[in-house]
Amino acid sequence: MTSKSKKDATFSTKKDPYRQREAEKYEQPIASREHILQLLGHSGKPLRRTEIAEAFSIDDEDQLEALRRRLRAMERDGQLLFNRSQQYCLVNNKDLIVGRVLGHSDGFGFLKPDDGSDDLFLSPREMNPLLHNDRAMVRIVGIDRKGRREGAVVEILERNTHQIVGRLYKEDGFTYVVPEQKNIAQTVLIHQDGVGKAKQGQIVVAEIVEQPTKQRQPIGRIIEVLGDHLAPGMEIEMAIRSHELPHLWPEELLEEIKPLTAEVPESAKADRTDLRKTPLVTIDGEDARDFDDAVFCQKTPKGWKLLVAIADVSHYVRINTALDKEAQKRSTSVYFPEQVIPMLPEILSNGLCSLNPEVDRLCMVCELFIDQEGQVTKSRFFEAVMRSHARLTYTEVAKILVDGDKDLIAKHKLTLPHLKQLYDLYKVMRVSREQRGAMDFDTQETRIIFGADRKIEKIVPTVRNDAHKLIEEFMITANMAAAKFLNAKKMPKLLRVHDGPSADKLMNLKTFLGELGLSLDGGDKPTPLDYMFLIESVKDRADSHLIQTVLLRSMSQAVYSPELKGHFGLALDAYAHFTSPIRRYPDLLVHRAIRHCLQGNKPETFVYGFPDMITLGELCSANERRADDATRDVVSWLKCEYMMDKIGEVFPGIISAVTSFGFFVELAEIYVEGLVHISNLGQDYYHFDPTSHQLKGERTGSKFRIGDNVMVKVSRVSLDDKKIDFDLVLKKTGAKKTEAAGKSIRKRRKK
Repeated sequence: MTSKSKKDATFSTKKDPYRQREAEKYEQPIASREHILQLLGHSGKPLRRTEIAEAFSIDDEDQLEALRRRLRAMERDGQLLFNRSQQYCLVNNKDLIVGRVLGHSDGFGFLKPDDGSDDLFLSPREMNPLLHNDRAMVRIVGIDRKGRREGAVVEILERNTHQIVGRLYKEDGFTYVVPEQKNIAQTVLIHQDGVGKAKQGQIVVAEIVEQPTKQRQPIGRIIEVLGDHLAPGMEIEMAIRSHELPHLWPEELLEEIKPLTAEVPESAKADRTDLRKTPLVTIDGEDARDFDDAVFCQKTPKGWKLLVAIADVSHYVRINTALDKEAQKRSTSVYFPEQVIPMLPEILSNGLCSLNPEVDRLCMVCELFIDQEGQVTKSRFFEAVMRSHARLTYTEVAKILVDGDKDLIAKHKLTLPHLKQLYDLYKVMRVSREQRGAMDFDTQETRIIFGADRKIEKIVPTVRNDAHKLIEEFMITANMAAAKFLNAKKMPKLLRVHDGPSADKLMNLKTFLGELGLSLDGGDKPTPLDYMFLIESVKDRADSHLIQTVLLRSMSQAVYSPELKGHFGLALDAYAHFTSPIRRYPDLLVHRAIRHCLQGNKPETFVYGFPDMITLGELCSANERRADDATRDVVSWLKCEYMMDKIGEVFPGIISAVTSFGFFVELAEIYVEGLVHISNLGQDYYHFDPTSHQLKGERTGSKFRIGDNVMVKVSRVSLDDKKIDFDLVLKKTGAKKTEAAGKSIRKRRKK
C-alpha cells in the first residue's frame, strides 16, 4: 500500500460515514462494511487483512479479531472475494452471483441466488468440489439447452456439510459411505484407520475431514454407528444426523439449569399483574405437552376485551447464557411423528414455562380491546402471573361450542360462559379477516397412527375445526399487535415477512389464468383481496383446486427479517411471531424487545441492533427450513415403509404436481404420494407446459394436469431413495374430485 493510502484520512474509523451506527452497537467500533468497500475501491488492488488493519490504524487484539470476523462475513455474503494470495478484493462483476448450492442425486446441481433471481444450473463437473447447502460464487457462462442460466464456480464461500449419514460398504479394498441424503451424489471415502467398529451395511455417521475437490471425492472418518439398516426408529436417527440437528444438551447448559425447580419462585411473581383468578384456559391438541398460550374473553359495552397470555420464556432464558446460545443454535423445536427435539430442555418446555393447569406460571400478556366490527381499537402488553383454569383440547371445545355436547358442557360449566364469548368474538373477527383479504388456503393435514414395533397402522386426516381456527385467529391478532407495538417504539425487531408474487411468477400466473378465461385484478401489484376474490369466483368450477394450487405456488415463502415488508398472505403491513416462545427463537427475541420497552429503556440501548436482527433472521429462517426438511424426510421414509406390502395394488388418486418427467399422484384414501413417470404413459411423446401445469401427448392429444383423477398401481417402493413409483391404470374423465383428495392438495404456507 502506498504511503498516501496509509495516511489518507478518508479511511480513518473516525471518518467512517457509518461510525454512529457502529458505535451504537460496539464499545470499540471498527470500520463499517461500507467503509471497507470504499477502501478497497480507492486502493484499486486486492489487500491483505494486515493492510486493511493498518489503513484503519487497528492494532488492538480484540479489534483485530472483530475485523477478521467482519471480513469473513463479507466474504460469506459475497461482498468480498478472498483470493489464493490471501488477499481481499471487490466483487463488482454483474456476472458473478452468490448463493446456496442445491445438489441433485444425479450429480448436477443448482445455485439458488441470494438476490432471488432464477436458479443457475451447475453441471456435474462444476458440482464435483461442492456439496449440497454449500455457499458459492459462480460466474454465468451461458444458457443450457433448456433455457436455464448455467454457472461455473469461481469461489466456494462457505462449507455447510460437515457430516454424512449413510450405509457403509467395503469392496475391493475400498471403504466408503453412500449418503442417505439423496441431494449428495458423491460417496465418502473412508481411511482404513477411520472405520472403527463399523460393519458392512450398517448405518453410520461420517465426519468429513477433507472436503471434495475437482479431482477427488470427500474423505471422512466414522464417528458414530447408528445401527442396522431398517431398525425401528432408524429413520429419525438418520434425519437428525443428516440435517445436523442439535439434539444433545451441552454440559454447560445442564449445569446452568440445575438450580431450576418445578415451581415458580415467589420472588419471580413480584411486581407483576396478578391474573390467577382470571379464568384463562389453554386450548391445544390432545397430544400437546407444552402450552405456550392461554386465552380469556370478556364482553364490554363497546365490544370485547381479549387476553392472550403467553409463556414468559424470556424470564428464564437470559441473553448470552448457555441456555440462550443452545436455543439460538436450534431456533425451533422439531416435531417428528411421536418424537420431538425441543428447543428448550424439558424442565422448561414442559415444566416451568408451560402454562399447565392449576399451577402458577409467569406470562407476557397482550390485552386487546376489539369493537363490534372485529377491529382492534387498543392494545397493551404487560407482565403477569397466571393460573390456567383448564387444559382443553380442540376436539372438546368444538364439541362444546359447535355440537352442544351435554356431557362436556356439564364438565366445563364454569368455563362455558367464557368459551361462548371467545366463540362470539371469533365469528366477528373472522368476518373482519375475510374483508381484509387475508388468505386461507385450507389444508387436509394427516396424522400417522403407529401399531406394534413402530410400524404404520394407518394414515388418517386431521380435522381442522372451529376451535383450531379460533385460537389461530387470536394468535394472529396478538402477533399483529406485537409488531405494531415494536414499530411504534422504533425497536430493532425480527418480523415474519411474506412477500407477494415476484414479477416472473405473476406473469406466469396471469398467462395460466388467461388460458382458462380468467384474470387477476390489481395489475402489477395484486393485493391479497384480489387473490381471494378470484378464489371465491371459481369455487364451484371443476378445476377450482387446480386454480387454487397455482395461486398458492405463485407466492413466496415466509421468512424472518427485520425489514418492514409486511405479510402478504395475512394482508398485514407488519407481523411478528410472539405467541410460541417455547418452540421458536424469533418469538423469544420479540418478548425481549417488548420487555425492554416495558422497562422504559430506549431502542438504542437494546442489546440487539438492526444488523444483529438480519443475521438472526437468516439463521432462524435457515433452521426452520432445516427442521421442515428433516421432518419431511422421516415422513417420506415411513410412508415408503407403509407401502412396501402394497406393491401391485390399485388405488384412486389425484394428480398433485406435473413435471417434465411425469406427474405426482396423491392416493385419495391413504394420503401417500408417488410418481407416474413419463415413460409409463403409453406410446406417445409428451410435452410439458409449465404455464398450464400439464403434460400433453403429441399424437393422441391426451392431457394430464393438476387435479385430474386417475387410477394407479403401486409398481415400486424404494426405502433408500424414499420414492414410490406408480403405473397409470386409468385416467378418469369428467369425474369430480373427492373431498379428501381435493383438500389434500391445497398446501398452506406457514404464517
